[in-house]
Amino acid sequence: MRKLSVFCLLLIVLAACGNNTDEESTDQTGEDAKQLKKITLVLDWTPNTNHTGLYVARDKGYFEEEGLDVDIIQPGEAGAEQLVATGNADFGVSYQEGITEARIQNVPIVSIAAIIQHNTSGFASLKENNITTAKDFEGKSYGGWGAPVEKAVLDSIMQEDNADVEKVEIVNIGNTDFFTALEQGIDFAWIYYGWDGIKAELRDQPLHMNYLTDYSKKLDYYTPVLATNENMIQDDPETIKSFLRAVSKGYEFAIENPSEAADVLIEAVPDLDPELVKASQEWLSPKYQDDAEKWGIQKLEIWENYANWMYENDLLEVELDSEQAFTNDFLP
Repeated sequence: MRKLSVFCLLLIVLAACGNNTDEESTDQTGEDAKQLKKITLVLDWTPNTNHTGLYVARDKGYFEEEGLDVDIIQPGEAGAEQLVATGNADFGVSYQEGITEARIQNVPIVSIAAIIQHNTSGFASLKENNITTAKDFEGKSYGGWGAPVEKAVLDSIMQEDNADVEKVEIVNIGNTDFFTALEQGIDFAWIYYGWDGIKAELRDQPLHMNYLTDYSKKLDYYTPVLATNENMIQDDPETIKSFLRAVSKGYEFAIENPSEAADVLIEAVPDLDPELVKASQEWLSPKYQDDAEKWGIQKLEIWENYANWMYENDLLEVELDSEQAFTNDFLP
């Protein structure tokens, strides 16, 4: 009986030691988790290859290396600019036009990195329709989303070809898919080639593109960009630096390894078409940095050119203080 009691006592002690070890392990794990700073990053739209570097930074552990736990969310009804400006998101994907308009209205949002160095958007039409110049827009129907900037951009590039924007039928198609709009009789629309253009290639529907940059340097603006708010800049600059170190690594990885980066995005967002993501990534990866000295850099000239263009076309009530709208200070 005494031997049995000693044995039982030994089992109890061992069990207690085991439990203590588990508790210590759990506590340590919890402590490690607490050391990661929670960050929210809101996208501008549904996930696509504009965002690949963000998912690479998250899923390859670059954010974690910087002590960050980043939650990537979609904007919903509230746009990225609104969520970032109000502090409901720490960082967001935006674009130069949106930040320019926000700054004019005293919304404290600031661009901290250019995701793509040059504007890759333009007016697309089916090649078979032979719309090869802006002059050819006359007598055709344009499908847009009803923003004043659309007519102003059309007018600017059509003037370069001595064409009249008033001879274009501008139709508000809202969020109608580009290809659906073409099927419904729209002749041309404004797209980003890196997504809808690549999709057209895969569908064997050759397009003709009139890129904005073919017509005017003023329309070579940054789209998209990463943004934060002025409070974050003032109160927590180290977190911005940490965030951008990780994001820079993510986009540099995507530049050097487009196929593997595409795999990261496909795994992170299974609803995406893998063939489209692969092809889009191959096309877009070289354009993230393009001719810039490093990924993410922004130039004052680009901000001033586009803001001046917007002001000249009555899209801004007052002129933009461009130096306050963006910064390169947090880039690694």
